[in-house]
Amino acid sequence: ILIFLFFYKQIAFSIGYEAHPEYVLWFAFIIATDAFVSIPFAKLRKENKAAKFATIKLINILVNVGLNLFFIKLCPYLIDQNPNSWVAVLGFGDISIKYIFISNLVASIVTLILLLPDIYGTKPEFDKALLKRMLIYSLPLLLAGLAGMVNETLDRILLKVLLPASSDIMQQIGIYGANYKIAILMTLFIQMFRYAAEPFFFSQAKEKDAKKTYAKVMKYFVIFGLLIFLFVMLYIDLIKYFIGADYREGLKIVPIILLANLFLGIIYNLSVWYKLTNKTKFGAYIALIGAVITIVLNVVLIPKIGYMGSAWATFFCYFSMMIISFFWSRKTYKINYDFKDLLLYFTLALAIFFFYKLFSNARQYYCKIPC
Repeated sequence: ILIFLFFYKQIAFSIGYEAHPEYVLWFAFIIATDAFVSIPFAKLRKENKAAKFATIKLINILVNVGLNLFFIKLCPYLIDQNPNSWVAVLGFGDISIKYIFISNLVASIVTLILLLPDIYGTKPEFDKALLKRMLIYSLPLLLAGLAGMVNETLDRILLKVLLPASSDIMQQIGIYGANYKIAILMTLFIQMFRYAAEPFFFSQAKEKDAKKTYAKVMKYFVIFGLLIFLFVMLYIDLIKYFIGADYREGLKIVPIILLANLFLGIIYNLSVWYKLTNKTKFGAYIALIGAVITIVLNVVLIPKIGYMGSAWATFFCYFSMMIISFFWSRKTYKINYDFKDLLLYFTLALAIFFFYKLFSNARQYYCKIPC
């Protein structure tokens, strides 16, 4: 924070925001606040206070979205109705990106205030030995997180660079992004699972039947994940109306992205082996391998098949990471997952999807035949 307080103007100039150096300062406070509240959030997860955790997270989202709607939609409307309204007096009438940052900052501050009771009374201590163990354990996970960001975001950047010049590049990126968001239900499911599962995995580590429990968690995770996959794909003809008609040509990437995200969720399940055995360096290796696969496949496929190349790159990245993590786990922390059942669930779900797709295509074909 101190670095940004003293040098935010210089930083703003170096990244092209010299006209609005205050943005850099807001970014710094948002990041610092979010980093600080991650500790009490971790405490809530450790104490299994899922309801409070979810409530505060939900309030954060509601405040953020609510303020965005207020500044960007309601304020201009109120000024249109009355140019001398209190909104105009306060200077909230313009439509500007700054309100997105302000909304985010206010939401972060509200979250911090809500977590103050959990922070208050906590006695700060410095334990050199504990810090060393934490760094050894967490630094590989930090590296894995950075590699994970490559896997999640690099496709949009590479699309802009590698799409053929003859195509409407921004249109193609828009199509990809809009259809990618249809998989948000799977993404939310995986995010909720991560928040709940990781503290649970550690709490069960010393139990006699811990490995059986982890296998059962994997089983039900896959079941619910496949149900989400089927729900989205069987109702895609309704869900597609959440995006504009111009973007619907990209619906073909939706099943690929859904399955890719399901593989990512399985990777989080499998990660228990290196997290419980303090071999987090393997998590970094797996993520780095995934990042290399993402880069190589995007570079190879985008010039040939456009945004479909990015979708398949995501699919094969997470599929490869899942397979690698599984086989490495067999040597260190072997969990007897019920492969027959898991394979059966995948087969049934994919069979239902393909038969539905076949029936849907046949129905559309016969409907086009004139009587």
